[in-house]
Amino acid sequence: MKLIVKSFAFLTAILFSIQSVSAQAPITPRPSSGQTIVQDFGLGKVTVTYSRPNTKGRKIFGGLEPYGAVWRTGANEATTIEFSNEVSLGGKLVPAGKYGLFTIPGEKEWTVIINKTANQWGAYDYKQADDLLRFSVKAINTKAPIETFTILFTNVKEESMNLNLIWEKTEIVIPMTVDEDTQVMANIDKAMQGDKKPYYAAMQYYYEHDKDLSKALEWANILEKSDMKATYYTLWKARIQLKMGDKAAALATATEGAKLAKESNNDEYVRLNQAVINQAKK
Repeated sequence: MKLIVKSFAFLTAILFSIQSVSAQAPITPRPSSGQTIVQDFGLGKVTVTYSRPNTKGRKIFGGLEPYGAVWRTGANEATTIEFSNEVSLGGKLVPAGKYGLFTIPGEKEWTVIINKTANQWGAYDYKQADDLLRFSVKAINTKAPIETFTILFTNVKEESMNLNLIWEKTEIVIPMTVDEDTQVMANIDKAMQGDKKPYYAAMQYYYEHDKDLSKALEWANILEKSDMKATYYTLWKARIQLKMGDKAAALATATEGAKLAKESNNDEYVRLNQAVINQAKK
């Protein structure tokens, strides 16, 4: 009887050990690590999820990844790209959604593919019939070899940015743009009808995007009156006046702004107001 009890206890311990090990996933790290990058863009976001293989001394393009063949653009699962809002990719519109990002490497030119099937392993089940769009980009030789396959966002602006793919000695640049000015202007108009009017954000947007500067100045005056010691309101008012071509008014406003900044020991705004003063004196 004791032998049976001991045997049962031993078997239970083994089963518990097996279950514990199976629950600890993964047991070993993937050879190609995963990465997800997220970038704010316009009023939305762009998300790329991919795996990052290493060269490990191998010839990659024209070797491990042959020219002219569809590539998963990474390792493991196919790379995915997700847009929360409509964007223009390579000069073509892409609706909001999640897609597979495939490429066809070439010695001098690559084909970029946005495929409607996002979740798939590698490119084994890739179907060209499911492509949303294809376009070509130039292959660029890098100055130094890149060991780990890398995707990153560069030259990020409000309405344009690039998606760069770099590995071995090759880089490609995928341009994307977004046109949300109409929506932003509608948002501002609607918000201005409410109780909490976004004067500051609206003023900045009008200034940065060359909208009606007289309206921006009107909002700047409202903000300045709401807090006469707020140096950032005074600074933006001076910038608007300068952009409108009223150098005398800009000089007077920036001089007052620099004075307020000195009184509050705000060296940054002293410097920013001084920059407006310098431009107004030219």
